Amino acid sequence: MKQEDIKNLSADDLQENLAEQSANLERLRMNHSVSPLENPKQLKEVRRTVARLKTEIKKRELSAQEK
Repeated sequence: MKQEDIKNLSADDLQENLAEQSANLERLRMNHSVSPLENPKQLKEVRRTVARLKTEIKKRELSAQEK
């Protein structure tokens, strides 16, 4: 998910996507520890998506506090 797409999401959608991507990351890590993934770059992509979502949530919280 790209940053442009994340900026257009509502707060509820951000939380929902964060929970979904976090679960996906955990599942990928477990699968990778048992047997190597066909595409290990998936871990990197999902981890970065989680970070982008968390960053946008935090940015919105901070901007709400300033107002």
